[in-house]
Amino acid sequence: MSSRLENLYKEKIRPELLKEIGFSNPMQVPRMSKVVLNIGVKEAVSESKVLNSVKEVLTEISGQTPVITKAKKSIAGFKLRKGMPLGVMVTLRGNNMYSFIDRLINLALPRVKDFQGVKESFDGNGNYNLGIRDWMIFPEVDYEKVDRVRGLNITIETSTNDDKAACALLKGFNMPFQRK
Repeated sequence: MSSRLENLYKEKIRPELLKEIGFSNPMQVPRMSKVVLNIGVKEAVSESKVLNSVKEVLTEISGQTPVITKAKKSIAGFKLRKGMPLGVMVTLRGNNMYSFIDRLINLALPRVKDFQGVKESFDGNGNYNLGIRDWMIFPEVDYEKVDRVRGLNITIETSTNDDKAACALLKGFNMPFQRK
């Protein structure tokens, strides 16, 4: 069973992008390949129980169980040792990816106070990065269970290396970019 946003992509967005960008092959049309949600928790260095509550909230937001990310090297100035747990991340693909993007665009982002749109921050390889300062904008998060407001990094990876084509793809999904 495909999600509403996936059907929109197949029926409306893909044919429009094929005409707009002028690809000769329909397989060249950009698509979303995965979405990565990442939360870094600096308090996890001194208190490991914080990571469990963050993991529970990210599970509610994403609908998947996240993995714990660990430090790759030791840094004495930050009291950090190699292998120490530092955050949580989850990779969404398929129906979970489309349903998350649908909730992000249509439910979560409009709940941001004084929302003016998101910046067009592409990495030069067709991938979009979005930082959210408050994870409370997601309706799944229970206010009573959360000890502290945290941020969230969202990376949307597309199948193209062209930032303009990736931007056109996200605009087709009605991503609320800032007006220039």
